[in-house]
Amino acid sequence: MAYGRAAIPALIGGVLLTALLWWAGASAQALDLPGTADVIGGRAAADLQQWLTPWSYDPPASVRFGTGASGGIGEAAGTDGAHYLDLYATALQIRFAAVFAIFVPGALLLVRRLPPVHGRMPAALLATWAWGLVAGTLAVTVSAPWLIASQGHGSYRFLPQLAGVISSGRQILVVTALVVAAVTVFAARITAKGSGPLPQEIVPARAARLAASAGTAVIALSLVVLSYQSVAATLQTAFTGGGLLAEPGDLLRQWLLLGAWAVPSGTSLGDWLLYRAADVLLLAVVWWALRRLPGMLTRATVPAMAVGAVCATVLGLLASQVLRMATDGASMRWGLVYLSTSLGGGVPAALTWGLVAGVTAAVTLRVAVRRTVTADATVSVPDPARM
Repeated sequence: MAYGRAAIPALIGGVLLTALLWWAGASAQALDLPGTADVIGGRAAADLQQWLTPWSYDPPASVRFGTGASGGIGEAAGTDGAHYLDLYATALQIRFAAVFAIFVPGALLLVRRLPPVHGRMPAALLATWAWGLVAGTLAVTVSAPWLIASQGHGSYRFLPQLAGVISSGRQILVVTALVVAAVTVFAARITAKGSGPLPQEIVPARAARLAASAGTAVIALSLVVLSYQSVAATLQTAFTGGGLLAEPGDLLRQWLLLGAWAVPSGTSLGDWLLYRAADVLLLAVVWWALRRLPGMLTRATVPAMAVGAVCATVLGLLASQVLRMATDGASMRWGLVYLSTSLGGGVPAALTWGLVAGVTAAVTLRVAVRRTVTADATVSVPDPARM
């Protein structure tokens, strides 16, 4: 698909994602109204408040009162308090601008290389959904320094604070990104009409399986090796340092670990294996997606494979988290909102390892295809000595 046709749905999706997140943040104030807790329950209201606050222009109490400020944004406040409120407003402006600026290029690449036609509609929808989560997480990351500074203690344990800010606001992204993906793919399907037959990469099955295995092995390095309890604890405590960049353990865990596991202890082997089934599902989703991805792309370029692997890893995480929610029967009494608090987690690590897995799969695919073509050419040329 040409850039002009692909840019239209990408821009529509970027505007819609930004607008939905802004609307969700503006709706956070409604949860403070009298009677809200009576309608949806006190715990559900508190959980929803926590989900929506990272996207709300209404400053939290730590900004309004912890710094001596009075009133909200645009209201009268002391000189220092006004500066902190301005920092908070700047953080939100950067956050919403970054959502748009990050989502559009990724959606443009996906729509061009994975157009929603000829059986690619489900794949395009899922990939765009996953990219919406990645764009929102990166936007939170980019704006985090301003948000931390608005709290008035940005120089204290900055890296742990950064890790905490990055992990916020992810649950609402799951819902909004799904809506945006549906609209984006629908618009892309309309713009793709009349563009003529779209090319499709011809990939040997053996080469696709080899590339998928290589990419999945990269994901398994994080999920199986680095996420093991002793290794994860080493990552958490090995780097200390001093000053502003001290204690990077929480940040490293967030960007490097896709899970956490240990040998069975205090539980039956069956329960342990059931819990580990979610990890197996993650790897299965990643392998299947990487196996099918080269054949669905119009051209299996390194950027397309890298973004596709990131989306596959995010989808695998979501599938594993849903499975854990379904098997965690002991916590069902707390309600669906409580169970879904872990939904959307692990996206930073999925981005880190997905990029590496995608590049690895792309390089492996090219080498395997080249060897296959060379072998076929050698077989097709008759040997003069036997003629």
